[in-house]
Amino acid sequence: MSGWTPDELRSVTDADELQVSSFRPDGTARPFVIIWFVRQGDELYVRSAQGPQNGWYRRAVDSGAGRVRVAGIEKDVTFEHASAGPDHAGLDAAYHAKYDRYGPGPVGAVVGPAAVDVTLHLLPR
Repeated sequence: MSGWTPDELRSVTDADELQVSSFRPDGTARPFVIIWFVRQGDELYVRSAQGPQNGWYRRAVDSGAGRVRVAGIEKDVTFEHASAGPDHAGLDAAYHAKYDRYGPGPVGAVVGPAAVDVTLHLLPR
C-alpha cells in the first residue's frame, strides 16, 4: 500500500520534477537536487541518470532516508532499491511519455536495462 495520499498523488501527477535531499549521518538534510521522477500506480520512483556514481544517488542509498519536495508537498521518505519490485518496462514507458520532449539523450539516460539497478522507490515515512 502506498504512503502517498490520493490528494498528494493528484498534485504530483502533472509535476515535471521533484527535489530530493538525503539525510546526513547526524540527521541533517543535504541540499536539495532536482531530478526527474515517474509515478506507477500509487507509487513514485526516481532513477539516477548517471548510474550508481551520481552523487545524489550514492548519498540517498547510503542514508536510506531523506526528504522530497514536489508540487507544494514536502515529505520525509525512505529510499528503497526497486530493482525487483516495479514493472521496469512500465517505468521506462512512463519516463518516455513524460520526458521524450527533451530528446533521446536525456531520456535514454534513465530508461533501459542499466536504469533498473539505479531505480529508487520513494516511500513516505
